[in-house]
Amino acid sequence: MKKTIFVFSALIIALLFLFKLGKYAYFSGDISMEIGIAVIALVFFFIGIYINKKALQKKKPESPVVDIKKIEQLGISKREYEVLVEISKGLSNKEIAHTLFVSESTIKTHVSNLLVKLDAKRRTQAIQRAIDLQILSV
Repeated sequence: MKKTIFVFSALIIALLFLFKLGKYAYFSGDISMEIGIAVIALVFFFIGIYINKKALQKKKPESPVVDIKKIEQLGISKREYEVLVEISKGLSNKEIAHTLFVSESTIKTHVSNLLVKLDAKRRTQAIQRAIDLQILSV
């Protein structure tokens, strides 16, 4: 955070310096206004490239790997796992049924089976337990 504040403070100071230099050079007749604007534009162009380069170098955190063996140990079928993924997206039973092209009662059965297999009482508990067991990536 301190580094960011320092960088932006330095940019503001550099900008003020360039404006003062441009004003002095323009009034003294050394350079034309277009050259002054071009110099300021080039400075900010290179600063933008530098900041963008720094931003692109940051590594994104890797998403946790799904433990397929744990899914098999719990006895969760492929369809139940698909339902679990849809539950984690916050979809209702009706929306999940529409997405997976099955009836709503089938989804209710899958949700009930998931709650038993994950030892959860609510859908939110099932999602949290699945995340803790690393069978669901966030």
